Parts: sequence; C-alpha cells; structure tokens
Amino acid sequence: MGPLYWMRWMSVQGVPRLALKAYARRGDPLAQLFGDPAVTHDPYPLLESIRARGRLVRTPFAWVTAEHDLCRNILRDNAMGVVSAESFDIPRPLRKLTALAPLPPNPMEPPSMLVIDPPEHTRLRRSVSAAFTPRAIGRLRDRVESVTEELLDALPSNGSADLVANFAAQVPIAIISEMLGFPHNTKDRFLGWGDAISPLLDIGIPWRSYRSAVTAIEEMDEFADEHIAQLRRTPGEDILSSLVTAGELDDQDLKATASLLMGAGFETTVNLIGNAVVQLLAHPDQLARLREEPDLWPNAVEEVLRFDAPVQNTGRVALEQVEYEGIPMRKGTTIALSLAGANRDPKVFEAPDRFDVGRANAKDHLTFSSGIHVCLGASLARMEAVHALRALFDRFPDLRLDGPPERRPLFTLHGYSRMRANLGRRHADHTTPV
Repeated sequence: MGPLYWMRWMSVQGVPRLALKAYARRGDPLAQLFGDPAVTHDPYPLLESIRARGRLVRTPFAWVTAEHDLCRNILRDNAMGVVSAESFDIPRPLRKLTALAPLPPNPMEPPSMLVIDPPEHTRLRRSVSAAFTPRAIGRLRDRVESVTEELLDALPSNGSADLVANFAAQVPIAIISEMLGFPHNTKDRFLGWGDAISPLLDIGIPWRSYRSAVTAIEEMDEFADEHIAQLRRTPGEDILSSLVTAGELDDQDLKATASLLMGAGFETTVNLIGNAVVQLLAHPDQLARLREEPDLWPNAVEEVLRFDAPVQNTGRVALEQVEYEGIPMRKGTTIALSLAGANRDPKVFEAPDRFDVGRANAKDHLTFSSGIHVCLGASLARMEAVHALRALFDRFPDLRLDGPPERRPLFTLHGYSRMRANLGRRHADHTTPV
C-alpha cells in the first residue's frame, strides 16, 4: 500500500485522532467518547455527564446531544444530512490528497446509502426496499430457524464455545449471504472482512486498523466484480440478482449497496445477540421471567437494543441554516447524536438504568435511527435475535460465561469480539417455536 493511502489516512483519520486525544485529556466529552478506549467498555457514565451539561452541548468538534426528543427530531429533519468525510473541516491540501487515493465502493463512502442524501439516497433505497418488507422478512423465518438449529446442534453439550464466533456471528452471516447470492464457502472470508472494515465507522482510528480496512475493501471489491459478472450470466432468486438484472444501478452502485447490506445485515445483529446474552446472564431474574413468559422475547430484544445499543452514535450536518434549542446553526454545522444516551433518557424511560424485559415502551429506542435513514434491516435483525436467543437459552438452560467477554475496541459499534461460555447440559426437548 503506497504512501498516498497513508496521507489519505492522515487527512481523514490521523489529524482527527491527534485532536481527539488532545481534547480528551482536557476533559472534552465528545473527544472522550471517541478518543478514550475505556469508554468502549462502559460509555454510560460519560453519556450522563453530557446530558447533565445541557440538551445541546458545544464542543470543539461538533454540537452533541443525548436527548431522546432532540435526537429523534434531528434524525427526521430534512434540513439535516448525513455526515461523511466531506462534512469535516479538513485543511484543503489534505483533502486534495484523498482524491489521489480513492477507495473501491464500501459502506462508509458515497454511493453507499449510509452517507448520501436525497435524491440519490431515495433512488438506491427504493431499489432494495422490497427485500425488507414484512412479507419478505416473514418468508425468511423458516430459514432463520433452520440455520439456528444447525448451529446449536454443532455446539458441544457440557462443553465450552465462543458464542460470538460459533453462534452470534454465524446466524446473520448465513442469512445475508443467501440474500445476496454469495456462495456458502465465502462466509468465513466475509466475517474477516467485516471485522476489518467496521472500525471505519469510528473517527480517529490508528493507521494499522485503517490499512487492514483498505486491504479488506480491495479484496471485497475484487470478489464483488467476479460475483456480479457471474450473476449477469446466471442470475439467481436473491436480491443482488434482481438488482443486477433490473439494470437500474451501475457497478459502483451495486457494489456499494452489496457491501452496505453485508455490513448492516451482519454487524448490528452480531452485537445485538452478544449483548443480549451478557445482559440476560447478568440479570437472572429477567431470564427467569422469559422462561415463564416466553411471549416476552420480542420485547426483551427491544430492551437490549435500548439498554446496551449495538449502534451507539451517529451524526447529522446542516444542509441549510437551522435552529435548535434557540441556537442558530449555519449550513455545515455538525451535530453528534448519542443514540445510546437517548435510549437512557429519563424523560422517556422510567428508571432507564434498569434492565427490564417487560418495559412497556422499550421499542421507543433510537438504535435503528429514525427518519429516511432508519435501518432497512431492522425487522430482520429483530427476528434473527428473537429466535436465536430463545433457542440458545432453551437448548442450554445452564449456560454461563467462562470469564469476562472481550469488548470490541470500537466506539460506534458496541459489542463483543469473544465470549467464552460453558454451555452446560443440553435440554432434551429443543423445539423453540417463535
């Protein structure tokens, strides 16, 4: 990898990294949120300190809020656009360097739906939305159940397993791979690529992580070229085949959309399942309640999404002059939105630091965003998590963690990289209809 990519890293990650570290030492809350590794383990005290400073807090980098109503309003405001590398005040010479080392299509740069606004966002989202309608998700239910049962069958009774690598990651990667028509033997490669690319959602990542992410993006691009060419010759019944044969998207659009669906359809659900296992084992009274009231499993998943959000942060930039909380903000102003903070807003959630699988308004969380950028795959993630978790705890009623699980060293995506567990005895009757 040539020096131009190092200079590109310096412009979009290196300079922010140095600034975040400097301001974090001075106690700036937003800098600490993205620049203090200790925050990845437990961000909630810091988020409460941000809330205590006010509804909308000024920092050297951006305004920041942890208020539920304010986050929701900003996410739904058409005067606010998504944040990308172009949103930051990068010195002109450094910005020019990024154009000299372009990356292949990936989830974090245009034309990915994650970082574009209407009308381009509308065009691309419309092309894939049919794959995520309630009817389409319902048709996947049987496959989710069979994949889950196969994975549980492979786990050792009275043995030890890594519940991230051997279970939480395997359920969503199998489903999204089939939805995109990827061969079965590519799953392990995509797991590796996903782990390498996901740090790009953060700000100020180290050069080593950036270099690994770029390598993974280049490998994914080469694979996608071959896969799309194959689908043009022999299309299947998957969503990517339908996009290819429709002919409305060029190769750049197709690859960006496929990479985003792969990441969004995998990363959030892996973290959701892992976070849920940890919280349920840490709150045995809540797990006992689920055994007595299994109809509460869907609500329990909503409570995990609220209580320990797998996606913690997002941001918006003003597309025109706007005003919030009586504060005028010029075009280009960035607002950091703490979804995890909003999910524990005491004005919306009673006793927000209490984990309660029966919470009546758990579904009011903002983990899947809101407005036109609300997560397309939210229904699929919910369905996968409900069945996977209920089946896991039904099959292995004595499941317990074998030591503390390892957190991923990320700030935006909040989950675990390893989770050793002692599975205990296997329940004889493992039918788990949902």
